[in-house]
Amino acid sequence: MCALFSLRCVMNMIVRTLAIACGAAFLFTGPASAFAAETSPGGQWVTAWATALQPIPQAAQLPALYRAPDVAGRTVRQIVYPTLSGDTVRVHVSNAYGRTPLVIEAMTLARATSGARTQDNVTRVSFGGKISVVVPAGAEVDSDAIRAAVAAGVPYAISTYMGPEQRVVAWHRVANQVNYVSVPGNHADDASDDAYRQRFTQYVWVTGLMVEAPTATTIAAIGDSITDGMRSSLNQNRRWPDAFAHRVTQAGDRSIAVINLGISGNRLLSDSACYGDALQSRFRRDVLDWPGVRTVILLIGINDINFASMPPRMGLDCDAPHTQVTAASLIDGYQRVIAAAHARGIRVLGATLTPAALPPQRESIRLAVNQWIRTGRAYDGVVDFDAALRDPAHPSELRRTFDSGDHIHPNDAGYAAMADAIALPVLTGAAR
Repeated sequence: MCALFSLRCVMNMIVRTLAIACGAAFLFTGPASAFAAETSPGGQWVTAWATALQPIPQAAQLPALYRAPDVAGRTVRQIVYPTLSGDTVRVHVSNAYGRTPLVIEAMTLARATSGARTQDNVTRVSFGGKISVVVPAGAEVDSDAIRAAVAAGVPYAISTYMGPEQRVVAWHRVANQVNYVSVPGNHADDASDDAYRQRFTQYVWVTGLMVEAPTATTIAAIGDSITDGMRSSLNQNRRWPDAFAHRVTQAGDRSIAVINLGISGNRLLSDSACYGDALQSRFRRDVLDWPGVRTVILLIGINDINFASMPPRMGLDCDAPHTQVTAASLIDGYQRVIAAAHARGIRVLGATLTPAALPPQRESIRLAVNQWIRTGRAYDGVVDFDAALRDPAHPSELRRTFDSGDHIHPNDAGYAAMADAIALPVLTGAAR
């Protein structure tokens, strides 16, 4: 992943998708991140669901939680919940961290019912008019526009029949959503779940669903495990961005989508073999390039503060590098991200770092960062998640009723309280 202001990033924002038909497959060639939907004639595309990828650590002996499922010649069925309704959609496919081409032989979209089961009305997804696509290493591609109605808050199954040698080298590891891998063969059209024998709780390759919605916009939530929804209820959509999307809809606004681009373990300033590129590096691809994004809610920094003090581990050390940070270095990072968003006319709301029962030296950094977020006037607005979750009697700690048990991550009630802490009027207005 390139740095936020590197020449390559600038060129990738300028260069657009070049795609050519190649035999039976659609071969995509182009920059590392190219969103054809952004410039599609006839309408405006808005991102209704998205996730952020991270590379899988490369080592001879990986712990079980970093071992990917076998997908070669099998069908992968992933369940997504769009937060915006529409009658025409596109699917976004990413091979951002691939070292070899990503080969999809067939893809379908269908309304999910229970588990891996779907309704019978399956819609084929095409790429340049063809049912298969080859995405080169490092590239991304949008599907053709598909006439298929989707409804906000409803589950949809995206089923991809993979090439005979396909491997998983990148994923969104903490999906909090059960997805499925079939026995060998093309089961993309299957409404039953008979062939889907294996479960996994990551997202792979399919990283976005966009709808044609001329008057809609997207709010992008980006951060670490607390945005990712770590320790929220499996398959229940109880992360704070989910609760916030529901709150917006309940308020009567059907023109705002909310997408979750959190990565558990992610840091603002440092990359990790396990937890993905630093947020300041992935911000362009994971936020700015998504069509329709007009507002960002940024919550990041607690892992930067914590990981410096974690003991080094033999073998796979997910916390490496153990970079020492200060409030000033974090603030510099925030300012770079804000400047990149403002250059695109996108507003950024700064979220205060939540209580994590930190020892005094680390807690002092968290408090200094929060003071700057509240008073520094660099953001277009402030979301005070710290105030929403802290114990009034012990403000360095989570309120007991909001604690999932590890004293860092909220439970479902805590995530709901975070969603309630976002003032709806702060979502309107222009970037500074």
